[in-house]
Amino acid sequence: MYIPANFQLTDQAQAVAFMQRYGFATLVSTNQQMPIASHLPFSVAVEGTQVRLTSHLARANPQWQSWAGQDVLVIFTEPHAYISPTLYDKRESVPTWDYIAVHAYGRVRPLEGEADTARALEQLIATYEPAYQAQWDSLSEKYKTGMMRGIVAFEVEVTSLQGQQKLSQNKSASERAAIAAHLASGDDAAARELAPYI
Repeated sequence: MYIPANFQLTDQAQAVAFMQRYGFATLVSTNQQMPIASHLPFSVAVEGTQVRLTSHLARANPQWQSWAGQDVLVIFTEPHAYISPTLYDKRESVPTWDYIAVHAYGRVRPLEGEADTARALEQLIATYEPAYQAQWDSLSEKYKTGMMRGIVAFEVEVTSLQGQQKLSQNKSASERAAIAAHLASGDDAAARELAPYI
């Protein structure tokens, strides 16, 4: 990802916190030199300095069949917003888009076996709806086993993180204040969510 110096997000803890907050991401790999992508929820965990991403996709999705030995890219992005030139001090200005994005690169590893698949599902439940765990636990083993046979769980051990916060850092303090106030008061939920970052 092209990242101008003043937009770099270099703090790993900040990048991980962003990934944990906006965990629905895009998994990109290649098959016969063609990029392929799936949009998936991820659980993001840190063990020491190691960042690990866990998710699953449908077994019917062919993306997993070409993973052997591959490094993959997982793109986390949200929130984002259009920035109108009317918010700048100078009339000779152009529109832009402010956003935050983190690219996580790493080796993908399919999780084989029912126990590992169950653990991956429980990590996702703990991330997105901990209260659902009791319902999941109460379901029949036959049903759970059938559901797990229909998915491929996997982990990505992150080897590199690239982060960008394009948040009008190249504008004056008064312009940034105007941008943040405009975004916070608008109808666009993503823009309102971006406002505190400006």
